[in-house]
Amino acid sequence: MEQLKLFDDREHLLLPQHLMTYEPEFFNAMDSERFLDTFLKTVPFQQSKVMMYDKEVLTPRLNAWFGDRPMRDGDRRPPIPWTAELLEIKTKVEDHTGMIFNGVLLNYYRDGHDSVAWHSDKDTIVGLKTEIASVSFGQPRNFDFRNKENHRQQHSLELGNGSLLLMKGDLQKYWEHRIAKSTAPMKPRINLTFRKVL
Repeated sequence: MEQLKLFDDREHLLLPQHLMTYEPEFFNAMDSERFLDTFLKTVPFQQSKVMMYDKEVLTPRLNAWFGDRPMRDGDRRPPIPWTAELLEIKTKVEDHTGMIFNGVLLNYYRDGHDSVAWHSDKDTIVGLKTEIASVSFGQPRNFDFRNKENHRQQHSLELGNGSLLLMKGDLQKYWEHRIAKSTAPMKPRINLTFRKVL
């Protein structure tokens, strides 16, 4: 399906600011490379299992959860303690957005074969809007999203090295998103999604 244009001729994001904001160079190239290199060398990434069509399958990417508490109720894996680098990123994101986060999910896309299927993130605090700050380091990848009721209404945004995407308001309620597989050669990418969980 052909992607709809996401930016106008002045490079302004067409989606309302109360749903999404995007800053392509929130972290400079030097800091982005430093963070990517550190995470590739030090984070204990794992491959999760999920149920799909009554069958347990491995997710096509690696991940790790850091924070103050488990990512969701019933999760028996304790969160990994914050590192100095994650706290540095968290502080800059919180200072810029005015939001407070108590956990971060790191997703490691090793190459173009790694992906995440269409989904929307559930409320991290029941009854409140789901606000997620997404920071990307490494290989730029297309972030596709589509309207849940009208899949023809679909957009694509390239998340570049050092970028910050803030998803907020009712975005998760009415839209779903993915990182599709790619046939083009892809280098490693690590995405951080800062969240607020209870």
